[in-house]
Amino acid sequence: MQTLEYFGPMLLHGFIGSFLFFSLLWIVQVIRKDAGVVDIGWTAGVGAMAVYAAWMGDGWLPRRMLLGAMGGIWSARLVLYILKDRIICEKEDSRYQRLRAHWGSKAHVWFFVFFTSQSLLVVLFALPFLAGANKAVAHLTLFDVLAAGMWLSAMVGEWIADYQLARFRNNPSNQGKVCRDGLWNRSRHPNYFFEWLHWFAYVLLGVGTPGFILTLVGPAAMYLFLMKLTGIPHVERESLAKRGDAYREYQETTPILIPWPKKRKTA
Repeated sequence: MQTLEYFGPMLLHGFIGSFLFFSLLWIVQVIRKDAGVVDIGWTAGVGAMAVYAAWMGDGWLPRRMLLGAMGGIWSARLVLYILKDRIICEKEDSRYQRLRAHWGSKAHVWFFVFFTSQSLLVVLFALPFLAGANKAVAHLTLFDVLAAGMWLSAMVGEWIADYQLARFRNNPSNQGKVCRDGLWNRSRHPNYFFEWLHWFAYVLLGVGTPGFILTLVGPAAMYLFLMKLTGIPHVERESLAKRGDAYREYQETTPILIPWPKKRKTA
């Protein structure tokens, strides 16, 4: 595929840069004994790749600037959120605590493998940027406008979901309860829904290009990770362990991802 061949060196540079950055973050986790910093590496790496693709591309400059801005701002917001709510204010995530206990005396060695392997994911999630960065149509299209609107809607939705959850948690009277405020009354994971929705912005930017198929990697891979691997399954297990029957009732009545009217509770 011409687009992939053209950006081959960029992807290689991204992999090498990510590998070095994750190696640095691995040293940080050795010192702090908190592997959660790996989430910063993935988010920052993908955002950097969006900016790099915009810089390296030979498509229409305003579209490349839009692409770089969307990826860069998305990344910066999420990095700050992870730092504030997970790294600075919280202890190591239970996922990494279990891995640390499982690996025992060889934890640092296996965490190095785990950290640096994330470089492959950075490259994977950089693929959706290639089509938009290389799109030669030299004028604003309807799909560009739709992409910007999709991105803005996703960013605002995710911010609202995060704000509603933080407000709920900061109220001492809600200790042990299930958040059903606002968007959380229509979806058990509205923040993840808008995170997934955000990737469709790059699909819209790439419409009409030879590399369009690469844009579908973003929403497809993100859906897989959220629904089956590291996102929702972990959060659901933790919520059931902490809130028990209250969360089971929430599962029975509230859609898992896409905001939708509540279901009737089965007898």
